[in-house]
Amino acid sequence: MAARAGAASLLPEQLALAAANDVGGLTPARSSAAVTPTRSSTRRGASDGYKATPPDPRRSNPTLATPEGDGDQGPRYHRPAVPALPSGPLASLVVFAVGVVLAVWATERLLEGLVGLARAASLSAFAVGALLSGFEAENVAVGLAAGVDAAPEVALGTVFGGATFLVCVALGLGGVLYPLRVELPRGVLLVFAATPVAAGLAVLGGRTPRLAGLVLLALFAAAMAYLVLASRRHEFLDPDEVEEALEKPRSGWAALGLTVVGTAVIAVGGELVSTGAVGVIAGFGVPAGLMGMVVTPAAIELEEVIRQAVPTREGRPEVSAGNLVGTLLYFVLFNLGLIALLTPVDVSPRVRFVDWPALAVTTWLAAFFLARGKVGRVEGAILLAAYTAYVALHLAALPFG
Repeated sequence: MAARAGAASLLPEQLALAAANDVGGLTPARSSAAVTPTRSSTRRGASDGYKATPPDPRRSNPTLATPEGDGDQGPRYHRPAVPALPSGPLASLVVFAVGVVLAVWATERLLEGLVGLARAASLSAFAVGALLSGFEAENVAVGLAAGVDAAPEVALGTVFGGATFLVCVALGLGGVLYPLRVELPRGVLLVFAATPVAAGLAVLGGRTPRLAGLVLLALFAAAMAYLVLASRRHEFLDPDEVEEALEKPRSGWAALGLTVVGTAVIAVGGELVSTGAVGVIAGFGVPAGLMGMVVTPAAIELEEVIRQAVPTREGRPEVSAGNLVGTLLYFVLFNLGLIALLTPVDVSPRVRFVDWPALAVTTWLAAFFLARGKVGRVEGAILLAAYTAYVALHLAALPFG
């Protein structure tokens, strides 16, 4: 009878505990607070001998339980780095546009500074033009900022979306406006066609591995070294931006100042583009793939159309083709390598099954046209149609995985 009375006396307190858990939105079976016995429970009864341990924040807040790691290190749990969003979707658009303008402007200043430093180091104009051909600092800045801000679609969009825009729109529209006739060395064409294949090293798994980043950067160095050697016999690495910078002699200190200012402003612009893109995705409900792979690359790489068309119009088609090859190397090998090495990001099935194959197919198509020595109006229209189909896939937002 005493045992029954003791059990009955416990019943109200147990019910009170269950009711308190229900008020907090938890049932006793799902509560993250564990009830553990103390020594006093064996002497004074369970009613005053049980205490609740503090709940595990990783269970009550799933955002704290986001694994990060690339396989070579154990999973680490921490709150994902999410940028502070603007107050509304329209503000996000403004932030995005300001970031694009800052990044593009700062890239020109950085290029002028790098050219000045290279000349101060007694590098030849040929070496400067070859090494900096295709250099897109704003693309790198946006990619790294998006990686830090946990926006993988935007980060990888600077690689796959930007490169696809380059191959289809810049080359295609340039060919429609000013037909391109050029003969590139076979080795250069092979490098051009193999570049998107190498990108698969970073996107075959669910997350970009750091080792793949190292390999991509090593491939970038080897490919650029080959282009420098090949361009001694074919003058196709001679971007107008580098020529203009070479025509403006600057002291070493002035070049250093431009480099520092350009780097700082590019970092700010890249962060604004990333933050604005995330805000647009959240505020307007724009699919992340569409914003990351189509809108953002088109905004920051629109000048590539001019860069492709102008040299051809001026009778220097080899320069247009060389800029195309060099820029693709920077986009795919250099930028993706840095993202994988410094800020590994998740790889969605859409990137693996749509964006990467689309880049590979369109690059091979462009390589076929270049091997034939012509990217005219028909070939340009085909490339533009391919890009239209690519955009349509993202507009449809078909589910993958």
